[in-house]
Amino acid sequence: MHMSDNWTTTPVTDDLVRGACEVERTEHGVLPHRLPARARAQWSDGQLAMAESQPSGVRLVFRTRATVIELDALRTKMAYKGAPPRPDGVYDLLVDGRLAAQAGVTGGNVQVMDMTTGTRETRPGPIGSVRFTGLPDRLKDVEIWLPYNEITELIALRTDAPVESAPDSGRKVWLHHGSSISHGSDAASPTTTWPALAASLGGVDLMNLGLGGSALLDPFTARAMRDTPADLISVKIGINIVNADLMRLRAFAPAVHGFLDTIREGHPTVPLLVVSPIYCAIHEDTPGPSVPDFSNLSAGRLQFMAIGDPAERAAGKLTLNVIRDELARVVKQREADDANLYYLDGRDLYGEADFAELPLPDQLHPDAAAQRRIGERFNALAFGTDGPLAFAATGGRP
Repeated sequence: MHMSDNWTTTPVTDDLVRGACEVERTEHGVLPHRLPARARAQWSDGQLAMAESQPSGVRLVFRTRATVIELDALRTKMAYKGAPPRPDGVYDLLVDGRLAAQAGVTGGNVQVMDMTTGTRETRPGPIGSVRFTGLPDRLKDVEIWLPYNEITELIALRTDAPVESAPDSGRKVWLHHGSSISHGSDAASPTTTWPALAASLGGVDLMNLGLGGSALLDPFTARAMRDTPADLISVKIGINIVNADLMRLRAFAPAVHGFLDTIREGHPTVPLLVVSPIYCAIHEDTPGPSVPDFSNLSAGRLQFMAIGDPAERAAGKLTLNVIRDELARVVKQREADDANLYYLDGRDLYGEADFAELPLPDQLHPDAAAQRRIGERFNALAFGTDGPLAFAATGGRP
């Protein structure tokens, strides 16, 4: 740890944190949340509790002359019993909007999930530090993007020069909700998840409600979106509904209507883009649930398989193709009364040809290269000249 007479310790206060819905005071420091306390009180699901407190899209933003920055943090890393360790989370340091350094934090807790029983055990560990040195000796805007895949309690921020709040960027706020693919799945770093990349290319500020395993049309998520200030909104719906075998066709369309109705209560005229699932071969025409395939777990990556029966589509079981058709129908129906509602087929972001070139390594989640492709395509299709979110993003470009 670097110590100096000129060392400044800055409390991590709400004004330094971007991309979080709430910041909880903890025993050690602060814990960013992506869903509010009222929503967190309305479920008892370990998966969602983990996902919403993993800080995808959350970053510390400030202005400083510092050449050395240290951040103490207590991470909670995920592990799967019997599987090889998952990669460590990455912190991305941006100086005046450009990636300047990457690092990881040591120590921390490990939450071990037993996929055969669904049980979790947390093994405690020590607070660690991440350190960035050799930064330019001038006044600059700094962003520290937190790992999208590690719960991160922020303990202390130390710098060799004072820190002040960064001025408002003037950019439009893009609020996005989706599954683990939007959460980041296997992106290389927090600024290269597809939503973070698309936001950077589109010149907008991201609020990412990509929640691994948890894009389930929950009313509390819709209310959180209703109550979050935003200039443009997108919702990516489908894969988790099928994964979990959560509902039948009869329930799906009214749930989508209700989700969109709730968002519209708070954002009646904001451009709202509904995005259907990207291509996923195992679920295109086979219903869920999807379950882990343990046959090669010890040898490497966890794989998933679909165990639903395609014949059950007749009884209302959902597949990705059924969901795409229904989402397109719902949006078309609502467009008559909602001039700012739009639809995007997820296969335009990642389709069958992309799957052949950049296959989903575990049959569900895009790898780092596919995350980049999805982000670039979303930018072109949504924020591009004729895109549904384009006019809202103009004026906010860097």
